[in-house]
Amino acid sequence: MRDIIFSLMIAGLLPVCFKRPLIGLLTFSWLAYMRTQDLTWGFARHQRWSFLIAGVTAGGFAMNPQGKTWTRDPRTWAMIFLAVWVGVSVAAGDIYDDFQLNRYLEYVKIIAVSLFTTAVVVKREHLRVLVWVIALSFGFYGIKVGLGGVLSLGRMQVLQGPGGNMADNNDFSLALCMALPLLLQIGITETDKHLRRGILLAVPLTMLTVVMTRSRGGFLSLMSVFGMLVWNSKNRMVGIIIAGTVLVGGAIVLPKSVFSRLDTLRHPEQDGSAMGRLAAWETAINMGKANFLTGVGMMQFESHYDKYRGPMSRGLHGRVAHNAYMQIFAECGGPALGAYLFMLFYSIYAMRRLRSEARKKYRASWIINYCTMFEASLVAFMIGSTFLNRAHFDLFYHFVAITVCFETIARQEMRGLVNAPTRRLKLGGSKLVPARPRGFQRIPLPSGFRDHPWAG
Repeated sequence: MRDIIFSLMIAGLLPVCFKRPLIGLLTFSWLAYMRTQDLTWGFARHQRWSFLIAGVTAGGFAMNPQGKTWTRDPRTWAMIFLAVWVGVSVAAGDIYDDFQLNRYLEYVKIIAVSLFTTAVVVKREHLRVLVWVIALSFGFYGIKVGLGGVLSLGRMQVLQGPGGNMADNNDFSLALCMALPLLLQIGITETDKHLRRGILLAVPLTMLTVVMTRSRGGFLSLMSVFGMLVWNSKNRMVGIIIAGTVLVGGAIVLPKSVFSRLDTLRHPEQDGSAMGRLAAWETAINMGKANFLTGVGMMQFESHYDKYRGPMSRGLHGRVAHNAYMQIFAECGGPALGAYLFMLFYSIYAMRRLRSEARKKYRASWIINYCTMFEASLVAFMIGSTFLNRAHFDLFYHFVAITVCFETIARQEMRGLVNAPTRRLKLGGSKLVPARPRGFQRIPLPSGFRDHPWAG
């Protein structure tokens, strides 16, 4: 029955996706991140629904172009360069097989979807609904698995994710950490109290789900999200108190097996998995140095491991680099690593720069909140990918594209509202509150602050 219902839903969405490419992008994102097809049990589970939606959406967009193909930005140019250069590394490699070709085509598809996002997300309403789709897709699993963790008093262990690029429990935990700031943001700004409570309930349950994966990289990503949100909060002291309360509560409630797993971060030499990661990093560096321009070829780390192994690798054989940056350096070369790091750090820098500019104009703004949200998500990926082989993680490329869309939309709105009167915006309770005048233009606030126009 699930298969039939799901198939009918997709069939009904196909003509809508053809006519409205934004709906196609939202449907594709829903299938990619919620993995709804994996919740079925029969024929629908193994169909390539995402490929079907992408093809119909692309066809509709080609038949009715909407003004631009993609946003010209240093980050989108970096994506295009990566798609080309990784292809060069595949062609230059000494080993070639169908698996490598298929993975490269999947990588090109990831970049194509990211570029397509910058073409269709051109309004604030588009951006907001895309954030909702991504956040709630992960929030579904946060609630579903988190409730199981509550009932088991934290003893439940998540051994794998829903599927696709999140089949591994480590990748699943990283994706949840990247979604946490989105869930928190839409929960805080939602005006309907019942919906707001439901979304905010997903935040601690998602955090519990991350802990139950027993992923050490996921735990570090979770701590980085905590730190970024607390540091950028309006009242850091309150944020620190809340974070401290959560940590103390977790230390009391969670079973000892969780802390035994995390304790290996302090003594990596006593853990075989940690030592295997260190050995893989050493081997990846050797590969990259010896093949600086094009690397050894995409997905060819394991086949070249023995040739470039170092002293730490005695008795070990690594399958992956266990580090996104080492992975792309070893397999695709130094130029690819440079473009990859540029994309990541430029996106974080762009969010910090935009937030600084917005704070000069507004005391409160959805722009400031979104900057903090996206920055926290990107930092979570930056930390978590240090321990995971996630150089081709689709969620990261999509987030970079979304920050491009957000920066374009925010700057247009800032230019249009510099001298505009304060007004409440009907988008989840978000509002713009212009900054107070300074110097001789400063006007004393009346006794009733809430009645003042600056209060929004």
